[in-house]
Amino acid sequence: MNNPYAPIPMRVEKIVTETEDASIRTISLSFAEGSKPFGFVPGQFSELSIMGVGEAPFGIASSPMTPDALDFTIARVGTVTTELHYLEPGETIGLRGPLGNGYPVDALKGRDLLVIGGGFGFSTLRAFTNYALHPDNRGGFGRLVVVYGARNPGLLLYRDDLRNWASRDDVQLIVTVDRAEGDWAGAVGNVPSHVKGLEVDPASTAALVCGPPAMIRYTLPVLDALGLAPSDIFLSLEMKMKCGIGKCGRCSIGGSYVCIDGPVYSLARLRELPGEFS
Repeated sequence: MNNPYAPIPMRVEKIVTETEDASIRTISLSFAEGSKPFGFVPGQFSELSIMGVGEAPFGIASSPMTPDALDFTIARVGTVTTELHYLEPGETIGLRGPLGNGYPVDALKGRDLLVIGGGFGFSTLRAFTNYALHPDNRGGFGRLVVVYGARNPGLLLYRDDLRNWASRDDVQLIVTVDRAEGDWAGAVGNVPSHVKGLEVDPASTAALVCGPPAMIRYTLPVLDALGLAPSDIFLSLEMKMKCGIGKCGRCSIGGSYVCIDGPVYSLARLRELPGEFS
């Protein structure tokens, strides 16, 4: 990305409705003519824009191992996201990115990993999980445990991925819902309650956490009880992303700009900053 203010054209290839209420969709984009694919780290984000409407930040939901296409999972909550939901395959939108940092992939090599996500916040954790499970990468990580939850079964995302992960013997997957509905036969209960039941080696384990603030707040004491050090817990503050380059100042936490220094922070670093995790 040469000019951080100028979006590149991206072509809409596919749209998947993720939830039963159609409030969350995943858009798959390819690089339009004149745009060059770029590398990125799981956890980074981009700004998507529609001419005459505006732009908004979204975490990249696909793995860097599929660099010719990018996925973005979008909840319909406002003007820009509503217009993104109305897109059809073949249309062109703008993208600025990749922006921010990402999960510390290199530092996590050789570690056991807890991937803990809830609701719509699971998008970049999906990107990381698919990256870690890729044949070129799986041997570089230790035990992989994924705990993912939603309020009810109809709000679970990435069902094809969940089925694929569940069929593998090199990942432990726990999918839970707060409230069982219909023919749901899986786990029930909030995410922290299932993390609490895990047996981990804290000396060799790192945790990646992203989800609703309440889920994060109640998961952190559980990770502390499991013995994980704050320097081994990584949180994504996606909800605080704004302009993407730190110019508007709305992402500031103390002296740190989430769009530049984040959105991924270690818990140790966050405790040095003013805010809900200090």
